[in-house]
Amino acid sequence: MPAPAPYDGAPVVLALPVEGSWRVENSPARRVPSHGVDLFGQRYAIDLVAVDDAARTAPGRGWRAVLATEPPELFYAYGRDLLAPVDGVVVSAHEGEPDHAARRSQPALLHYALGQTSRVRRGPLAVAGNHLILRDDASGAFVALAHLRWGSLTVEPGDRVERGSRVAECGNSGNSTQPHLHLQAMDSGDFGSMRGVPFVFEEFASRERGGASRSLRREVPGEGVIVGPVVAG
Repeated sequence: MPAPAPYDGAPVVLALPVEGSWRVENSPARRVPSHGVDLFGQRYAIDLVAVDDAARTAPGRGWRAVLATEPPELFYAYGRDLLAPVDGVVVSAHEGEPDHAARRSQPALLHYALGQTSRVRRGPLAVAGNHLILRDDASGAFVALAHLRWGSLTVEPGDRVERGSRVAECGNSGNSTQPHLHLQAMDSGDFGSMRGVPFVFEEFASRERGGASRSLRREVPGEGVIVGPVVAG
């Protein structure tokens, strides 16, 4: 197959890379840059956090959730399958960063925030953790999936992927306070020069907490909504 044309600047069309229910955080529909920075191509990035029917990210809230750290395995997102959002080629795959403890308590979050500058200074691997970068056949843009579970990657550089194929599992590696998927599109696969570019999801189901689900096409989900695949019929 010929190499894709260079990225032309149009929003990149992605398939939803998850199954089940996930809450949107740091949506570019709310603000740009979505994460407050342009660093490492994050300008239009989005975070997806798996939730249960009550929109909880983990069952219950024991004393550790209030005062200390928690094991990442406790959270619904941890170990969930992640799917390729594009047809394309794997251009970069990094694995070897440990999945660290998760944090919901204010003391643990404050302590973690104090180390933010240090993690950024250590470079993109300390921020993205285990990750994949894919080159999209259709647009020529690059798509990154970050904070992957250590030992879960099923592809390596040079492999072809198809939309919906399993590529890894959700983890808590890199700059992450609890297991979630960080997804972004870029104009380059090089962390030193990449710039974030806009994207939309081809189709997804969206619902506000307590509201009815509706099917959306070629949009970016809003902050705090619950998204998932469209169920046929």
